[in-house]
Amino acid sequence: MRLPIIKHAVDFIEANDEDWVHESIELLEHMADAKGLKDEELETIGELMSNFYGALEVHKAIKAGTPRKEALNQFMERVVGSIN
Repeated sequence: MRLPIIKHAVDFIEANDEDWVHESIELLEHMADAKGLKDEELETIGELMSNFYGALEVHKAIKAGTPRKEALNQFMERVVGSIN
């Protein structure tokens, strides 16, 4: 997951609607089932999906009243904590 991409996706959600991101995730899931995809392509699709899911989590925290910067930091702390 990359914080700049998550931030950019959160900006998109705030300017538009989170339904667009949900639909984008559905499309990426569908594309991942395509025959003939290379490993690198699947990794890219997975990375995009991870960032979109992260943006939705951050947006959810912001809607619940957490300041944007704090929501981003808390999310990334959870991600790093789950890796360790």
